[in-house]
This record gives sequence, structure tokens and C-alpha cells, in this order.
Amino acid sequence: MKTIRIGAGAGYSGDRIEPAVELAERGELDFLIFECLAERTIALAQQAKMQDLRQGYDPLLAERMRAVLRPCSENGVRILTNMGAANPLAAAAAIRAIADELGLPHIKVAAVTGDDVLALVTGGDYLDDTGAPVAQLGDRLLSANAYLGAQPLVDALAQGAHVIVTGRVADPALVLAPLIHAFGWAMDDWHRLGQGTLVGHLLECAGQVSGGYFADPGYKDVANLARLGFPIGEVSEDGSVVITKVDGSGGCVTVATCTEQLLYEIHDPAAYLTPDVVADFSRVRMEQAGTDRVAITGATGHPKSGLLKVTLGYLDSYIGEGQISYAGPGALARAQLAQAIVAERLQLCGVQAEELRFDLIGVNAIHGATLSAAHGEPYEVRLRVAGRAASLKEAARIGNEVETLYTCGPSGGGGATKSAREVVAVRATLVDAALAPGAIHFGEN
Repeated sequence: MKTIRIGAGAGYSGDRIEPAVELAERGELDFLIFECLAERTIALAQQAKMQDLRQGYDPLLAERMRAVLRPCSENGVRILTNMGAANPLAAAAAIRAIADELGLPHIKVAAVTGDDVLALVTGGDYLDDTGAPVAQLGDRLLSANAYLGAQPLVDALAQGAHVIVTGRVADPALVLAPLIHAFGWAMDDWHRLGQGTLVGHLLECAGQVSGGYFADPGYKDVANLARLGFPIGEVSEDGSVVITKVDGSGGCVTVATCTEQLLYEIHDPAAYLTPDVVADFSRVRMEQAGTDRVAITGATGHPKSGLLKVTLGYLDSYIGEGQISYAGPGALARAQLAQAIVAERLQLCGVQAEELRFDLIGVNAIHGATLSAAHGEPYEVRLRVAGRAASLKEAARIGNEVETLYTCGPSGGGGATKSAREVVAVRATLVDAALAPGAIHFGEN
């Protein structure tokens, strides 16, 4: 039975680059995937594109491509990535320029567009996931990007693309598309599409499934995490897969690591909604098939919904923040006094904060005062004060009041920081898939 090998070169925008190079050089791959988009990432990319039409794609795209294009070309590895973010066309042009710079002019680069549905949702009667009309966001709405499925990527592969760069597509589609292309699966073979979506879901977060996010010292020990190897899926024509990694790389691939990733961000394991299929993982079976080798079968699928999720990025507000540390005897008492002072000062000065949060980091910042009280008094504490405001100027006043604790007491404060920033938030809506078809652009090569 025919088998192909797909490697996961990134699980988020800022991920390590060395494991991807290792996969390109030693992974014996057919395809290398870079999954780099999160919900807010594309809205921030739209902001960058508004300021410069040549920008709006992943900031590490050039560095990644310079690192992997040559070994991928030499080893016959094709690349699929959503690093195009808000500007796949500019990203494709950048990749072509890097290929020429590296003496690889034969590399055929395709850009996939069609996910930008801002005009569609602003011109229609769409509701977001809070039940409010999308139109109410008005000028604050920055972006609206639909999660496209695998079809345009399959088409680009069929037209000979060596590198495909997209905007917003469903994460598993980056893996599902090569499987459909390589094995000739039908777009309504729900069983195989469900199994292929499982493979994509297992690989999409890269080092998570090979022991990275899994590690917990003394409970789930993982060796050599500084040299963590990213995963490889050995996928057979029937959709079954063995998850593994490059021999000698750090981390581990076990039934436990794969089980944790299987359950990650899917809501209902029996009905994982994607643009291509409603995947059913409820009967998945895993077996340790050797060191760092897990054989996985049993996923299936049902007809797709015909709807696409759309992430809406919008300007929400401004957040101001200040932090300061206290250490030594009485650190907690001094930090508590500092908190009380800032709270009173914000009232005295009339700071217009819509929401305020006070945290004593190391005491109550994560689990709150009730659960944290049983752990005794810490030797060092960091006070964090954060608030939401309607303007950048008003938000900045919050951090200013924390900084004044340097000289206005209590004693021993140090390491003060302050910041104020604009908040880009996200909501979601749904559109008919027929209204957001993907388009392929090859440009000049």
C-alpha cells in the first residue's frame, strides 16, 4: 500500500526553525507543512498590511524559506503553509525572490486567496457569536477571514506547485490536501477525509505531539527538550497513520502524547467541524508500534456542513499595565500595601478604566486567593495592575501610577515596568462556503 511522509515544520508563528530544517534534510519527506496562523494573528497581519501593502504575511517567512528551500528542493519535498496570513500574494512574491536568490528559479510558488470576506460580511445581515450584528462593529472591524478547505490546495498541487502559501485555511487542510492529491481521494469520501483530518490535527501543532507541551517533570518526563524533534506522519492510502519523528532528535512520540493532542481544541470528538468534513474521532485506536512510533486508525467522517467559520478581527479597546516587584521579609505585606495604594490613586485621579485587575504574581494571579492561601508566605512577589480603557492616553495612566511606587512607597520596590497598547480582539460568524471560493495565483517564476 502506498505511503507518503508529511512533516510538521511549525505549530505557530514564532516556532523554532531548526526542527523544520532537520525534517527537510533528514525526514525523508514528501511534504513539509508550516502551520503559523492563530485567530488574532491574521487581524494583526491585516493591520500591518494597512500600513504597508507589501507586508501582512508572517514575519519569519523569509527566514524559514531561506532555511528550508534548498534542502526541500534537493530532496523533492513540497511545502504547504498558511504564512501568507493577510497577504498571500506578497508572501508568494517574497518566496520567489528568495528562490531566485538561492539559485532555485525552477521552484513553482502558488498563492491561495479567497479567505478575505470582509466585504461580504459587512454588506450582509450577519450575526457574530455574541448574537450582535457584525455591522455594529463599523470602522472598528479590521478583518474577516474564512477558514477555507483543502480544495484550492489540491488544485495547486495538481498544477505542479512546489510551494503553496495561503491565508486563512483550516489547520488540518494543510495536511489533508497532500493526502487527497497523492492518493486520489474523492472530495466526498467522508471516511478517508475524516481519517486525513485526524492526521492533520495530530500534526498541526508540531512539537506538542512529540513531547513538548506534554512534558511535566516528575510526572511525564521527556528527554532532550532543547533538541525537540518535530513530528512526521507516515500516512497510508487507507488513511491510517504512524506518527514518528527523526531518529536521534529530542522528545518522544507515545500513545500518551498522541492522545493529548487528539483531544486538543476539538470540542466534540465525535463531530469535529471542518470545511471539508465533519470528522469523528470517537473510535480512534492507538498502538505503540516501536520507539517513537504510534500507529493510529479508526477516524471517520460525515458530510460537511456547507458553512465556513469566519474570524472577525476588530479594535476593541486599550490596555494599560504596570508591574513592580517586592522581595525579602514582608514582601507579601508590602505588595498588598502597594496594591491598595494604586487602587486608591486610580480613584483619586479619576482614571476612566472600564475594567481593572490586580494580581500578586506568585500569590494569587492564577488560582486566586482561596486556593493560594494554603501555600504560605512567598519570599518574593510581583504586583501587576492592568486595566481596559477607551483611549491610549487613559490606559497609560494605569502603568504610571504603578511606576510612582518607586519613590512614593512602600519600601523595596524594584523592576517596575509599564505599557499601554491597543487591543485587537476576535469574534466569529458563519458564511455559506459557496460565497468564499479559493483562488490560485502562480505569478511569474
